[in-house]
Amino acid sequence: MKILFIGGSGVISRAVTEQTIAAGHELWLLNRGQHRPVAGARTITADMTDVAGARVALASHTWDVVVQWIAFGPDDIRRDVDLFRDKTRQYIFISSASIYQKPPAPPYLITESTPRVNPHWEYSRKKIAAELELEAAHRVTGFPYTIVRPSLTYGDDQIPLVLNAWQQPWTAVDRMRRGAPLIIPGDGTSLWTITHNSDFARGLIGLFGHPAALGEAFHITSDEALTWNQIFALTAAAAGVTTPRFVHIASDFIIACVPAVEGTLLGDKAVSAVFDNTKLKRLVPGFATRTPFATGIRRTLAWFEADPARQQVDAELNHRWDKVVAAYERGLAAAKAEFAGREN
Repeated sequence: MKILFIGGSGVISRAVTEQTIAAGHELWLLNRGQHRPVAGARTITADMTDVAGARVALASHTWDVVVQWIAFGPDDIRRDVDLFRDKTRQYIFISSASIYQKPPAPPYLITESTPRVNPHWEYSRKKIAAELELEAAHRVTGFPYTIVRPSLTYGDDQIPLVLNAWQQPWTAVDRMRRGAPLIIPGDGTSLWTITHNSDFARGLIGLFGHPAALGEAFHITSDEALTWNQIFALTAAAAGVTTPRFVHIASDFIIACVPAVEGTLLGDKAVSAVFDNTKLKRLVPGFATRTPFATGIRRTLAWFEADPARQQVDAELNHRWDKVVAAYERGLAAAKAEFAGREN
C-alpha cells in the first residue's frame, strides 16, 4: 500500500514508521524538513499550516492510507478533509484515550463506547472536537476516517512515569539514584495501562486498508494493567535502586501547588484506566501485546545508559517537585502536631 504519515517523528510514530517499512509498504513522510531522512521512506516537504503550499505538494499523489499524527483540533480536521477528499481510501486520525470519561461508569473496563468527556484537559476536549468533526464529514460526504486512540505509550527514549519530564525523562531516574523523593499521586493503587510503541505499531498497521475500520474508532493499548506503585517500583528495580523514596500525595494537593498538571492528573492518570481491546482484536486477530512493562522499561533504561548525552535532567522540574514535597511534609508535620494526643 502507498501510505502517507503526516508527522512521524514522535515516540509512537517512530515505531510505526519502522514496522510499516519492514512490512514492505511504500511509506511517505510529510514534514517541514526539520528531521533527518528515514531510510526506506520518501519525504514530502511541506507545512500543513500553509494549506496552499500543502495542496501543491500533494497534488500529484493519491494514497491508500493517510495517518495524521499531529492534528489537535477541529480546524486541523476541516483542513485535512478538504485536502484529502477523493485522495485517500482511508484517513486515520491519531486521537487520545484521554478523551474517555474517567473514572468510567460501570463496568470499569473502558471500551470505545465509553462516553467522551474531559472537563479537566483542553488537549482532550480538542481531540473530542476533532473526532466529532470527522464523524460529521463521514455522515455528510462519506469521508473514510478511522479514529485511533493511544493511551500512555512509550519506547526506548521515554520513561513513562506520571509527572515526569516528557522532554527530559531521565529526570526521574536521576532523582531515584540521588535519593530524592518521587511523587506518586494518591495512594498509588490506581490501575494504569502503559503500552510499548512496538505493540501499538502492530495494532495500527493491522488496521491499514481494512474496510471494516472505516467510520470506526479503536483504542490500541496493552492488556497489562499495573498500579502506579508497581510501575514506579519496576522502574526503580530497572534502575538498580533498591530503596527508592516514594511520596504519596493527593492529586488535589499537587494541583494546588502546580495547577498546570490538572489535565494529566484529574483528566487522565489519577484514576484507574483499564482498556478492553476486543474491538481491535476482532479486526486484527493476530494482535497481542508482547512487551510487558518490566521488560520494556529495562530496555528503555539500557538505551539511556548507552549514551550519557541522553541523560538530560530538567532542573526546573526538580526544583518544583522538591517544593511540592516540602510543602506536603510541612503540612503533614503541622497536622500531626495539631492532632497529637487528641482522641478520635
